[in-house]
Amino acid sequence: MDASDRSEDGIGPPSDGHDDPDREASVQDDPPISTSIDEESVVQLSVPDMDCPSCAGKVERSVRKLDGIDGVDPQVTTGTLTVAFDDRTSRDAITDRIEKAGYTVEESGTTTTTLSVPDIDCPSCAGKVENALDRITGISSYETQSTTGNVAVTYDAATTGESELVEAIESAGYTVTDAASEGSSDGSDTNDSIWTSTRAIKTWISGGFLGLGLLFEFVLGAQNAAVVTVLGSELFVADILFLIGVVFGGQEILRNGYYSVRNLNLDIDFLMSVAILGALVASLAFGEALYFEAATLAFLFSIAELLERSSMDQARNSLQELMDLSPDEATVKRDDGDEETIPVDEVSVGEVVVVRPGEKIPMDGDVVEGESAVNQAPITGESVPVDKTTGDEVYAGTINEEGYLEVQVTSGAADNTLSRIVEMVEDAQSNKTEREQFVERFSAWYTPVVVAFAVLVTLGSPFVLGTTWSTAVVHGLTLLVLACPCAFVISTPVSVVSGITSAADNGVLIKGGNHLEAMGAVDVVAFDKTGTLTKGELTVTDVVSLNGNTEEDVLRCARGLEKRSEHPIGEAIVAEAGGAGVAEREIDDFESITGKGVRAELDGTPHFAGKPGLFDDLGFDLSHVHATTDGGVVTETTRQLCERNDCLDLLEETVPELQSEGKTVVLVGTEDELEGVVAVADEVRDEAKRTVARLQELGVEHTVMLTGDNDRTARAIAEEVGVDEHRAELLPDEKVEAIDELVDDYDGVAMIGDGINDAPALATATVGVAMGAAGTDTALETADIALMGDDLAKLPYLYELANDANGVIRQNIVGSLLFKAGLAVAVPFGYVPIWLAVLAGDAGMTVGVTGNAMRLSRIRPDE
Repeated sequence: MDASDRSEDGIGPPSDGHDDPDREASVQDDPPISTSIDEESVVQLSVPDMDCPSCAGKVERSVRKLDGIDGVDPQVTTGTLTVAFDDRTSRDAITDRIEKAGYTVEESGTTTTTLSVPDIDCPSCAGKVENALDRITGISSYETQSTTGNVAVTYDAATTGESELVEAIESAGYTVTDAASEGSSDGSDTNDSIWTSTRAIKTWISGGFLGLGLLFEFVLGAQNAAVVTVLGSELFVADILFLIGVVFGGQEILRNGYYSVRNLNLDIDFLMSVAILGALVASLAFGEALYFEAATLAFLFSIAELLERSSMDQARNSLQELMDLSPDEATVKRDDGDEETIPVDEVSVGEVVVVRPGEKIPMDGDVVEGESAVNQAPITGESVPVDKTTGDEVYAGTINEEGYLEVQVTSGAADNTLSRIVEMVEDAQSNKTEREQFVERFSAWYTPVVVAFAVLVTLGSPFVLGTTWSTAVVHGLTLLVLACPCAFVISTPVSVVSGITSAADNGVLIKGGNHLEAMGAVDVVAFDKTGTLTKGELTVTDVVSLNGNTEEDVLRCARGLEKRSEHPIGEAIVAEAGGAGVAEREIDDFESITGKGVRAELDGTPHFAGKPGLFDDLGFDLSHVHATTDGGVVTETTRQLCERNDCLDLLEETVPELQSEGKTVVLVGTEDELEGVVAVADEVRDEAKRTVARLQELGVEHTVMLTGDNDRTARAIAEEVGVDEHRAELLPDEKVEAIDELVDDYDGVAMIGDGINDAPALATATVGVAMGAAGTDTALETADIALMGDDLAKLPYLYELANDANGVIRQNIVGSLLFKAGLAVAVPFGYVPIWLAVLAGDAGMTVGVTGNAMRLSRIRPDE
């Protein structure tokens, strides 16, 4: 049967626009940019990540939001964007719009490198490094990632080099672990546990001397004798012990404070250094010993730093677990049959690797020998192992459960699915959420305001509140401790990293914190039909046998007629017959009857398969057909009774009822006898109805299905899965228009599609979610979020995770801000001792926001 023969009356296969050749085209076609435009108003920008039509559409739409844009020409093959514009806009504005679309503009000749600086674990550290990099010429952009301990720098290789970048970072007091210069050290061993590091040991010593000082101060008062006099002030045994505690506990603080001054960074290290030194100077200046306060600051802040590093390591560990999924070595089968174990980086595309039971698959590839069940949970999140045999695709990091496999490598170690997932998760924090941007703006003036308040309290409280000068100084030092917004700033990125890595563990790839935030705020979820709500494969759903024939007879006849057809309907019928073990028939004289069906001789007898109209032309009375009751299956919904109790009205009842269920109907018979009816449909996914219902339970206001299929089929599917609305017979550009309308009517719209055919609609929606993206480059690059497995049930999990992540971020921001503000207001009245400011205001809040963020890892998809 020809494809064109099945496009009317519901007889053809459900169409969702997948055959449209322009499906992947840019969302808006423009004439070439005119060469008559003044040369100064045309700019060509390098956008290397714009490597698919969807990317181009997203960038183009973003740029076109500017006034004064005369033409946009994205070139996917070269990764360049040419823009014609007038004086109403500028190159910088265009670059900004490209970056708002999620893409980076690289200057010609630039190089991007990522350096590992594990000691960057707070915004204070990041600030020093950024100020150091600002002094290097040739750097076009940089990004410090405290949640991963990386620094990504884009620079002009002709002007500067990586060694200069490393030197600049080390001048800020930090070691680059993967490119460090000889002899550079921060005094800590990054391979040791944070609690047994050099700084930790110094901290414990500091705490010991602090404890001894307290013992002489409050218990052994008789032995607390004066030891020495300095500038007229006597130093007692306890004071000496406190000072020793300052020496051990304050070394790293003062060192980091020195680098803060050197890099002009008003951060916590500088503030704590001022507080410690201020307490010592005030002790000598006012004659009232504040050595205990200085020692307490040194010890407790060191504890706070260790706690902060430990908490940050928890957030980083979730990403490290992803990186550790892939084995370091692979067993390669050589041409002579021998096996050789080599590092995965040395395995070439096309080589065959051997994977034995219990081993991890080291590379992406295709099975060329063997069969086994493979645990794909690390990539797709599927809880049940998937059977793999010759020709099937497997992914690096998945686990061979039971059989022997030989896998031909299809991509290098740096390009496999797992590597791309890790890279995208690492880069995800680059796309900052709106809340994160607000926090960064707020923190820029928070510290100066609190420092000014500290100065005001120190100078004014003796006159306004009647405190002594020494008490006023202590209050001022306490406020300096509270002046750093570290816990406040880290509250959002640590939540984003926790949410994104948790999602990756469960087979959901979120390509940026902004997408996580946006997904949690969507009001509408729009679904593609074919391949999303349905399985995307036609299958036989009903066989109605007529006039004494059995179901096997009908399938045998249909198989013979459709065997030579390459149409999906024919393939579905042949597959069903083959699965049922139906015998084949001898086929001769196959021919297509244009617009109606096919004809062939089966075992010498002419047979027909096609639309009801074909058999109507052959003279059959389709309103009065006798069903087989002793072998075939006739459902009650399609039976129409007559005197013989087995009569069907195909024309008015049976065929329309099947079609109303979204099924395509094929009649089979000879010139003299109608043998049966076969119904074929793209089956609805088992999890589709539950997914829609669960989304509605979680608070999604509106669900809609967008499809290119006919309205009758679309309505049947929509009613079955429970969506609120369906829009049928949509071309790809009409899907984009539908998404635009939804975006105008609601605050946020998520579009769920296959990531390839629905690229324009995915790019237009607030959040684009691709189904079954594992191993699919286009899907991984197109969507904002990718469901790695072909599992629609992950969608409610994604929505719940995003919702909870937004809640955690709000809790962290508001909680840390209000808590610090409350402590700061209480300081002048003597309610907040300096130790409480250190433990609660700094370490406590950092640990608190990190622990709250880690709760996101407990969310799991519904089984």
